[in-house]
Amino acid sequence: MSTTTPDSGRPEGAEAPLPEGRFSGREAFQQLVRDALATAAREGWREIILSDANFHDWPLGERAVVESLQAWAHSGRRMTLLACTYDEVIRRHARLVRWRGIWDHILTCRVSPAADPLDIPSALWSPGWVMQRLDPERCIGVTGSEPDRRVLLRETINEWVRGKSTPGFPSTTLGL
Repeated sequence: MSTTTPDSGRPEGAEAPLPEGRFSGREAFQQLVRDALATAAREGWREIILSDANFHDWPLGERAVVESLQAWAHSGRRMTLLACTYDEVIRRHARLVRWRGIWDHILTCRVSPAADPLDIPSALWSPGWVMQRLDPERCIGVTGSEPDRRVLLRETINEWVRGKSTPGFPSTTLGL
């Protein structure tokens, strides 16, 4: 017999679904990233795309986030990162950089250094749920699982990945 939590009606221990609708504030945004990547690991999302000008305020270097990515990473999964520059990732997110080196075979990194940082979508895309910051400076955005929202964001990101970016952020640095 399963019990339910009094305030949610969900079975005890069941995770809440990812939220849908507007969000506002850096803390809310960062928590959405954490929750989305934990959900990706738990539900086995086959593909994830992270897109941002520089990932400056994403919580990608946190232990819990990298643990979620580690739990998510399996053969047959794919992740794409898109940015103007990866300088902030290298500076701020050392755990992610190490993880990236291990999982290079499932990770594609694209860079668009000449792009206006405000033009690159600040978003997390998956086949079932998306999050997009409409105002990255104030961390205001929307989340949802509606098919139209997911398709439109995927098309926007694809334009950048296929036509306005090149490979970047190598997993190893070769030197002489």
